[in-house]
Amino acid sequence: MPESGYPWPIETTRLDNGLRVVVSEDRTAPAVAVNLWYDVGSRHEPQGQTGFAHLFEHLMFEGSLNVAKTEHMKLIQGSGGSLNATTNPDRTNYFETVPAEHLELALWLEADRMGGLVPALTQETLDNQREVVKNERRQRYENVPYGDAWLRLLPLLYPPGHPYHHATIGSMADLNAADLATFQEFHRTYYAPNNAVLTVVGDATAAEVFKLAEKYFGVIPPRADIPAAPDGRTVPATGRPASETVTTNVPAPRVYVAHRTHAFGSTGYDVLTVLATVLGSGRGSRLYQRLADGERIAQPDLVGAYGVDLAHAPAPLIATATARPGVDGERLAAGLHAVVDELTTVPVTATELDRAKSLLSTAWWRQMSTVDGRADTLGRYATQLGDPAKAGDRLPGWLAVTADQIAETAAEVLAADDRVTLTYLAEEKP
Repeated sequence: MPESGYPWPIETTRLDNGLRVVVSEDRTAPAVAVNLWYDVGSRHEPQGQTGFAHLFEHLMFEGSLNVAKTEHMKLIQGSGGSLNATTNPDRTNYFETVPAEHLELALWLEADRMGGLVPALTQETLDNQREVVKNERRQRYENVPYGDAWLRLLPLLYPPGHPYHHATIGSMADLNAADLATFQEFHRTYYAPNNAVLTVVGDATAAEVFKLAEKYFGVIPPRADIPAAPDGRTVPATGRPASETVTTNVPAPRVYVAHRTHAFGSTGYDVLTVLATVLGSGRGSRLYQRLADGERIAQPDLVGAYGVDLAHAPAPLIATATARPGVDGERLAAGLHAVVDELTTVPVTATELDRAKSLLSTAWWRQMSTVDGRADTLGRYATQLGDPAKAGDRLPGWLAVTADQIAETAAEVLAADDRVTLTYLAEEKP
């Protein structure tokens, strides 16, 4: 039945094999976005299998039972479409935007790699994509200034054994140690219809999509014993700050300050989102006004704050600044700490609150302005919060946040004795 709380219609069904199908019809343009969310990310990975979800993001473009290697991309792009995939701690998603007449092609391709990847997976393909991931790690994390910040922050924020302790790129040792049969079993376990949400937004009716979904996905059997992800909702407070200092080849000192807050989708995270915008979004933010424009210790374009949308644990708020020439890391860290601490003592003004809500409203409608942005959003809310219509609660949730709620949340989650600080220092040149 149509859902409410969202400017466009939403219709949903569930196939007999457990696949949830979400459709939001929009006749504005003759295009459709197909977005498939699998409930598998790095938080689901058992010990010894870190990096598997991300590797499958690559492997699932390397051919399936009826689609040759690289043919998925060629068929979509040759039809005038675009496509990609991403992995994060909570999920893996695959998505295409195509002219509406090619909807059936996109659904057939996604169904074939859901149900037909394992028979096509070869040792050669696996070895090739392992090397691709190694190169990605080198290029994005190891050989870029500050590139490994997220790899360092996660272990400081979440203890060993916590599902968010490791990053999606995973361990190269784990990827190298696993054989073909282990990867095949990982796919059979998680890439099942009853562990996925298929979302289609654009120039198609719900009846049409439901019929095609049944035709192509309905024959894929469900997985009866998908293991539950470890529970990461509680992280014991240590009562003492955690810190790490890295001296390496960077152009200037940089500091990251992180706090564990509330899970994405909660009222507390709505408040945190507005708080982060007040703290670190743009030239009107407190970090910019104080560190870049006032004390002039931070580079103007390299100061900010943001929340990381993790849905199954206290999600982090991260504030960061990069030093101007002549400013050392200790002074920069002290300034960053002071601005964060002031959120508990200096009330947010009406002007700050209005500005933050305006920025968030603009960002929300920019995301919603495209069929692919809407498809991804609906897939997220169906997968992580159980109902795509809950997407309609997000913007009203931000707009309802008060200055008092920000003060209360700041006092609750921004305590200095439960803070993580990561500092990069530039190594001395000979």
